[in-house]
Amino acid sequence: MDTILAHYVPGAGRSKFRDVVAAIRGAIAQGVLEPGDQLPPVRDLAWTLGMTPGTVARAYAALTDEGATEGQVGRGTFIARPQPPVQFVPEPWVESTLAAEGDEQISLFATALPDMGQVALIHDGFARLAERAPRDLLAYPSRAGFAPARRAVLHWLEGAALGPIDQEDIVLSHGGQSGVSLVMQSVLQGRKPVVLLEELTYPGFRRAAQILRADVVSVPMDAQGIIPEALADLAQRHEAQLLCTCPEVHNPTGMFTPEARRRDIARVARQLGLHVLEDDCYRLGVARASSYRALLPDLGWYVSSLSKSLTPALRIGFAVAPRAHATTLRRAAEHGFFGLARPLADLTEDLLQRPETMAIAEKVRARLQSYTRVAVNGLGGYDLRWGDDVPFLWLTLPEGWRAGSFTKAAASRGVQLRSAEDFALRDARVPHAVRIGINAQIPLGRFESAIARLRDLLDNPPDGMVV
Repeated sequence: MDTILAHYVPGAGRSKFRDVVAAIRGAIAQGVLEPGDQLPPVRDLAWTLGMTPGTVARAYAALTDEGATEGQVGRGTFIARPQPPVQFVPEPWVESTLAAEGDEQISLFATALPDMGQVALIHDGFARLAERAPRDLLAYPSRAGFAPARRAVLHWLEGAALGPIDQEDIVLSHGGQSGVSLVMQSVLQGRKPVVLLEELTYPGFRRAAQILRADVVSVPMDAQGIIPEALADLAQRHEAQLLCTCPEVHNPTGMFTPEARRRDIARVARQLGLHVLEDDCYRLGVARASSYRALLPDLGWYVSSLSKSLTPALRIGFAVAPRAHATTLRRAAEHGFFGLARPLADLTEDLLQRPETMAIAEKVRARLQSYTRVAVNGLGGYDLRWGDDVPFLWLTLPEGWRAGSFTKAAASRGVQLRSAEDFALRDARVPHAVRIGINAQIPLGRFESAIARLRDLLDNPPDGMVV
């Protein structure tokens, strides 16, 4: 008891609960409290400090959650003893059962982010939520109440080259896919609207359009992205209302559409009154060219999220409307789901306004880059598209391989990939290629092993495969 009292400073934190946590942490840091030492009973410490038992119990629980203490049923709370490092164990849904018996299965089906401190930051963010005003948990979400969160998002999007923008142009969504749906609801009209998609494209565009009973038409591409002449022809022929594109980091090829090509595409859209939705979820660095929202102030829409930079678990996304359509986008969200849950909006505000978050995002980016370099070293002799700020690779297969056959052969060797066919519409030409996701949740050695298996498969195709 005296040990904790010696480190207890009332008012040092933002609440009594945090003061207790800080006192115990300080005693542990100075070695005054050692592993195995028992903390005072909750009621005794609460009486001594002049606070409720619930406050002390909450402090003990927070310390246990972070691993500083451990509870023993019927005995009390003790300073935790050092534990061996926890090894990452993939969830059952991450690991496929397609591998042959005895093989180590490694999923490169999608990007998987490493924990570079964001989990602890999120835990702390949830703890801060408990200090919010009780009235915020007894009312429907409101536009005004979410203004601080939107301002935090505005700060987060500073590297996106969005043109003139303020927080009123932003709508919080349940991840990037929800943002895509909100934009389509805001734009599409009539009984059978038409949405134009790149001939290889993010499947979520197609699914969102189908839910709204819209037809989808693929637009041919070249090495710089959408071909403007083909876009003009198809948009007029089908009376299309919306084009969906990923110009910064094209999903699935990793292609970048340069400024000059974007301006040509924007010119076509402006002439035809075609809305353009830009999905920017995969960009990890600063934007290298103007967004379509900047190039098309009346027709350009933008969607992004935290899923590829911090975590996909929270489902935090944001959609940005052209100035003339901000009210329409806001109504689509309010009429559809009344807005995010208030705690989630508050957590968004907390995360995005903290300087640690930007630093952690940079660490995530750097770790992904280290995995990318391993993949390039292993597969660089083949037709491989990659980038330092692209969390996946695009492998065009050697002659003789088909994408479906290669993914099956890779799975038989314990490596799960995604075929180009997954990203194509029925009428689009499909290259013989695969997307390789950077799975940074597995040790780098396991990732290197997966790349080596793919290299061996390319170097030594099954008999009769190469023509």
